[in-house]
This record gives sequence, structure tokens and C-alpha cells, in this order.
Amino acid sequence: MRILQLNFERGWRGGERQTLLSIQQMQQAGHQVSLLARRDEELARRAKEQGVSVVECASVGAALRYLLVHGRGFDIVHSQTASCMSWLALLHFWLPKRVVFTRRTAFPIDRKRVEQRSGQQPDSALTSKERRTRWKWRKADRLVAISQAAAAEPRRLGFSVDVIPSAIEYVEQDEAYVNHLRLRWNPQGLHVLGTMAALTSEKDPQTLIRAVHALYQRRQDFVFLHFGASGSETSAAEELIAQLGLEDCYKLAGFEARPEQAYRLMDGFVLSSRHEALGSSVLDAFVYGVPVTATMAGGLSELLDNGRGKLCAVGDAQAIAQALDDTLSNPTAARQQAALAHRWVQQEHDPAVMVQRYLRLYQQLVQQRVRN
Repeated sequence: MRILQLNFERGWRGGERQTLLSIQQMQQAGHQVSLLARRDEELARRAKEQGVSVVECASVGAALRYLLVHGRGFDIVHSQTASCMSWLALLHFWLPKRVVFTRRTAFPIDRKRVEQRSGQQPDSALTSKERRTRWKWRKADRLVAISQAAAAEPRRLGFSVDVIPSAIEYVEQDEAYVNHLRLRWNPQGLHVLGTMAALTSEKDPQTLIRAVHALYQRRQDFVFLHFGASGSETSAAEELIAQLGLEDCYKLAGFEARPEQAYRLMDGFVLSSRHEALGSSVLDAFVYGVPVTATMAGGLSELLDNGRGKLCAVGDAQAIAQALDDTLSNPTAARQQAALAHRWVQQEHDPAVMVQRYLRLYQQLVQQRVRN
């Protein structure tokens, strides 16, 4: 099959990693895959390094022109982001009727109304934003979600959703690079706790900082490393760290180009999200054997179910602090938890399994088109 993957995001986060991993696996399965991406961004750069055919566009207008001219030449057009799905909806008349959209977030469509809603709603009860979103999603021939949490909103609006969880690829340890990180961030040889999360509101860094502060009142034998790109909460996070006197403990480590190596430093991993469709950074922690603590936000509850991690209520800094304290104080139990999660992630989130699920879905669409 000729497949076009669309991801026009800036930076390098979970969705971009999954896009590139999918392309690599599809190519290995013998398919011709191209990527439409934003020029000079990390996804385009890494894809080209891997030998992927990349269509780089400097603007949305250039991307739309490419789709108008070349879109019909592909068997499948797959949008990996909500913004790209908006383009495909607008251009639907001129594109092949084999459009796939993967929803990677668990945000309510209209946050102002979410508390008023429960279950399926009639058309008249939908807000204008919900109606626009429903119109857009109807232009996808198949709608995929990466977790049950991400599937909830489409299902509420009456859509059939295929759930295909994200996958994680193991990367071998680079001892020299790990030592470089260790010397940079933990020269004292303390325990290391950490997170991989952009400094944005949905990741709730302020609750995490307060949790680390509560833990620091009990013990000072650890350093906390916050890896992640700058965002809307950066200034507030910096101010809170200073206000609580955590400058020597809580390190804003910024974007890490090789996050898989940074997990090798950690004795415990935490994610304090308010909204999380799945949490691919948790899957990374599972793969690299790091015990996990996370909030019960969206897909995180699915990942940490059955004893695979410690779950805390959203926004509960004291509970997060206690869970991290338990992780450091009971290393044997923490290792057992991590081993259980490691076995599970190998079985359930293998890249080849994920891509075979997508390829079966693609093939169904192609066959339906031939029959019609």
C-alpha cells in the first residue's frame, strides 16, 4: 500500500515518536510510506535520518496544496493529529475516501460543559464546538484512539472507535551517555526521581513540585529531574521552585534528545497529569524497569492497573509524595512492581503488534473501496 502519514506538530513529544515508529514498522512490512511534516522540525529531521520519504512544508498552505495535488495518489491518508484531521475534513471532497484519524488526547471536547454531561446526548444538547468536532470526525473513514480514555469523547458523540494502544521500542543503553547525564545532574550520587513531561497545564507541574517539596521535608537523599520542553507553565514552575526553596533538589532539565537513556538514572518515575490519553512516558518507564507513580488521569489508570504502579488522585500532592517515599523506602517491592510492568508492556505494547493492527484496518478500507 501507498500510505501518507500526516503530523505537522512542532517539537518532539509522544505523538511524534509514535508517528515515526509506525512509519518504520510499516516500511519493514513492505509498504511505501511517506510523511508530511513541518519543515526543519525534529520529526522531519529524524525521519530523514532514518531514510523515510519526507514531504517538508513550511506552512499550512503549502501542506494543503500538496494534499490537493497528490492526496489521491495514496491508498491511505492517516492523520496523526487533530489539526491535520481538520485539513482532511476541509479537503474531503478532493481526497481518497480512505482517511484514518488517530486521537491521542483525552481532553473533553468542550471543557466548559463537560461537568454538565453524562452519556449520549441528543443533537440539540451539543455545543457549537462539539458539533464542529463531530462534523470533522465524520470525515474520517476510521477513527482510532490510543486508549479507552481517548475513545470516550468520540463514543459519546456516537462514533465507532478502534482502540490501538501506542507502542514502545527498546533502545540499548549507551553507558557513556548515561554517565554524562549522571555527572551533569547527579554528581552527588543521590537517589534519582524523575518525570518526562512538558511544562504545560495538563501535565500539572505545580502539583508535582508541591509533592517533591512534601517529600523533601521527610528526606533529602534524592534529586528530582524534570525532563521536558518549556511551555505555558514554565514561569510559574520556576517561581514555585524558588518559593519553596527547592533549587538544589528540583532540577528543570529541559528537553532531552535521548530520553531513553535518562530513564537509566531513575529509581522512580512519576507523572502528575490532569489529562492523559495514555502516557507513553509511563510505557518508557515500564520498558526500562523504573517503578512508576501516576495520577488517575485518563489512560494512566489503564496502564497502572493490576499492580503495575502506584495510582494517586489528580492534584493530590501529598499522596504523590507518599507513593514516592514508599518507592525509595521499599526497593524490593518497587523492583517487583517494575518487573511486573516490564513483562506486561512487552506483551501489550510491542511495535510490531501495534502496526499490524493498523495495517489490518488499512486493508479493510482498501478492500471496501474496491468492492464499492
